[in-house]
Amino acid sequence: MLFSIAVILLSGLFLGFLCKKINFPSLFGMIIAGVIIGPYCLNLIDSSILNLSTEIRRIALIIILIRAGLKLNFSDLRKVGRPAILMCFLPACFEILGMVILAPLLLGMNRLDAAILGAVIGAVSPAVVVPRMIKLIDKGYGVNKGIPQMILAGASVDDVFVIVMFTTFTGLAQGQEVSAMAFLNIPISIILGIGVGFLVGFLPYKYFSKIKMPLVIRTMIMLAISFGLSTIETHYPVIPFASLIAIMAMGMAIKKSDSTMAVNLSGQFDKIWAFAEIFLFVLVGASVAIDHAKDAGLKAIALILLVLLFRMLGVFFCLLGTKLNFKERIFSMIAYTPKATVQAAIGGLPLAMGLACGEVVLTVSVVAILLTAPLGAFGIDLTYASFLEKRENPS
Repeated sequence: MLFSIAVILLSGLFLGFLCKKINFPSLFGMIIAGVIIGPYCLNLIDSSILNLSTEIRRIALIIILIRAGLKLNFSDLRKVGRPAILMCFLPACFEILGMVILAPLLLGMNRLDAAILGAVIGAVSPAVVVPRMIKLIDKGYGVNKGIPQMILAGASVDDVFVIVMFTTFTGLAQGQEVSAMAFLNIPISIILGIGVGFLVGFLPYKYFSKIKMPLVIRTMIMLAISFGLSTIETHYPVIPFASLIAIMAMGMAIKKSDSTMAVNLSGQFDKIWAFAEIFLFVLVGASVAIDHAKDAGLKAIALILLVLLFRMLGVFFCLLGTKLNFKERIFSMIAYTPKATVQAAIGGLPLAMGLACGEVVLTVSVVAILLTAPLGAFGIDLTYASFLEKRENPS
């Protein structure tokens, strides 16, 4: 296991560094490193780590969302209002619709199988998007109009909606009836997640403010609380509870109560992220079955690019009536395209369920990760400085 960890760190750092030197996103190099050292190529990662891959990626996602919450100003998010709410579900709906229309034409799938594929592909990747929006907030790009805040919030909730849709469609494919409660659980889980997150965020703040303790201890307490929240969602599925939203809300509660404490804690989590980022994207790459990617062909690539246009159209509708100019709207569309973590997590489930579309869903998921994660990240990195206004004194 120790050798595998060393290989993951060194290969991820090295290929990430090389990509950065040629002005490519470092995550592209990390994903490629995972593909190379993963079980489908050199097979240098110990099976014990691969068996824990889902949990390790979940930990990395938790760190991402804690950082996001600690950097989000509640007042800035409130300014965004309606577009942020629409970004949580409308682009995904457009993308699923695009898949239902196009997948039968390009891949010969039936409408229900196309809907399952659309639900898998329709999720944006917070692992790619959120760190970049945090960077924009830190640098002050687009913050006056709440652009990174809007995208950050939408990307964090988008996955909850898409996973519910995926569960519904796969249930239909297995002969189950559609439950109205499944759709009602979406707003309930979001509201409950926000409420619980703010509650547990204020409690640690009260505790931290009364008792002097090293910053590293405070950081570990926040991590432990976050892991507990995630466990509740995983082990008690009868409770409609969006733990990832709760984790981000917890950070926002601390930011609202004490901005200095939030800055200090954020600095600690930034350091942890430097380590977690490598594991996240290398393990995402290791989950990519390269044989499926090779078998996909041009039709799968064309399908992904076309449904991305549907997704971007959905973002356009979310931004109607806002004060964003043309470049800012284009940036928002680009920023909402990357896919990685959700596709890696659920792309193989239809095949495991024995559904006829399983092989196609897995194949297209693999291509979506390889195509959109680096492309979307590169698009964000390339355009933000020229498409967004910079606040002179970012706070």
